[in-house]
Amino acid sequence: MLLSYFLYRRACAAKKREQNEQISSLPAKYHAPLTSIDAGILGRPVAEIVADVQAGQLSPSDVLVAYGKKALKAQAENHCLTEVMLNKAELWAEGCNRQGPLAGMPVSLKDTLHVAGFDSTIGYAAWVGKRATADSPLVTLLRRAGAVPYVKTNIPITLMSFEAGSDIFGQTENAHKKGYSAGGSSGGEGSLLAYGGSRIGIGSDIAGSVRVPSHYSGTYTVKSSPTRFIRHNTADSLPGQEGVTAVTSPMARTLEDLEYFWKAIMSMKPWEYDHHVVELPWRPVDLSEKKVKFGVMLTDGVVTPSPACKRALDTVVRTLQDNGYQVVTINPPKPFEGCEIGAQLVGDSCAMAWSHVMTGESNDPGMAQAKAMWNLPRWVKRLYGFYLRYIRGDDMYAQLVENWHPKTAQEYFATVARREAYRAKWFEFWQESGLDFILTVPNAMPAVPHGGMKDAFTNCIYTFLWNVLEYTAGVLPVTHVDRSLDALSPSFKAKNAIERGAYKHYDADKMHGLPIGVEIVGRRLEEEKVLEGMKLIEGLLRKEGKAYELLST
Repeated sequence: MLLSYFLYRRACAAKKREQNEQISSLPAKYHAPLTSIDAGILGRPVAEIVADVQAGQLSPSDVLVAYGKKALKAQAENHCLTEVMLNKAELWAEGCNRQGPLAGMPVSLKDTLHVAGFDSTIGYAAWVGKRATADSPLVTLLRRAGAVPYVKTNIPITLMSFEAGSDIFGQTENAHKKGYSAGGSSGGEGSLLAYGGSRIGIGSDIAGSVRVPSHYSGTYTVKSSPTRFIRHNTADSLPGQEGVTAVTSPMARTLEDLEYFWKAIMSMKPWEYDHHVVELPWRPVDLSEKKVKFGVMLTDGVVTPSPACKRALDTVVRTLQDNGYQVVTINPPKPFEGCEIGAQLVGDSCAMAWSHVMTGESNDPGMAQAKAMWNLPRWVKRLYGFYLRYIRGDDMYAQLVENWHPKTAQEYFATVARREAYRAKWFEFWQESGLDFILTVPNAMPAVPHGGMKDAFTNCIYTFLWNVLEYTAGVLPVTHVDRSLDALSPSFKAKNAIERGAYKHYDADKMHGLPIGVEIVGRRLEEEKVLEGMKLIEGLLRKEGKAYELLST
């Protein structure tokens, strides 16, 4: 153990030195102030940048310098980067495919994606220095499309948190307010996009890991269904875990850029790069031809949305209703049941993720709590569950505690069978309801303060549910926390341990200015339709003068 501790300290120091060298060794132009030309490039949509590169009117190298400068500023402010690949990216920009659908466009990558010659530590000191020998298939596709990977972004160690930090790379700050999480596990992406150091990037999601960063940071995403987007050969803390499938998905600074990015990826036939991906080209969807029906999930039945998040959802609902759209409150199959099933399915793989943590290395605060509960003897958990259920009257938390233990193969298969029966209930619900979309909050809370996941790590049902069901789900920012509108009522009282942990850090005065998003959910393989639903909502909000204002830095 003593040797492990010294190796951990040495690895952290070595990686920090390497990152500093990656930055300090860059040409002087990357350390110079942003010029008016740089600002002009950074302010332009992806489609315009690509069109000008294709026409020979804009140099990919100039685009890279503008985004490189801004990304370095974001790193200095918010600690959002892991690998700074700009020296190599200069060569990639010079030789990029200038007729591709992403010609000359810098793309940021979550640290999970492999780029040959660079680490993919995902926060583990034990993985420092283990260079990737080949690009991930998604990176190969991006480069063939003309894109230029230039930075990799920060994550939480183990990838299982709505914060983003590790002993190697530090804690990523929310670009809107210091001291608050940018989300996780794709938190570095959320922070970088919000700051303007990237316009399009790649994250991954198993329980909300692209949607919560978008909600916390004021950016856009559509989480794909598991067979729609490339996910093969990435750094993974949970390899082989298929009970709830992790997906890789795009994130963007604007909805316009997100749509362009999705179409560009699909035009490259991703099914030719990854055996998981179904051959399904991009399909036009026209919502103007039908009467669109929205269902609103006001609560997951466990954590009541905070006043700020409820206000954002109410704003969207009222806007839709005022413009003649059908909006109904729904009572779907119990969301908590889906969460409880999903937690059981990923439990053993979480234990595998913890196994990579070295002696003395900090775990994520929320995962440290989960690990402590996992390691308790089962008789202790049964006793604690009895106390929760019959003394505290908290049956839901008792279920999570009692079932949070290693599974035999037979127990695991039985849980998979429960998952399939639960999915069937939702299938019937969609068939009977006639819904096009479900609207809800991405999380009951705005961004948590650093360390807040220690208390709120079980507050994930609003996103995790859709992973268990394998549905498409997008997030778009709607407004910001307002101290005068979003204060918690003095009469509010948490009804269970999960809600109590979530509300422990809610303070509208301290959170003033943090972004708040809304989640729009479709069925499996409905990425195009969900994007159109997001465009419909954002267009109506803009028409009524309620358009979200991006952070300007």
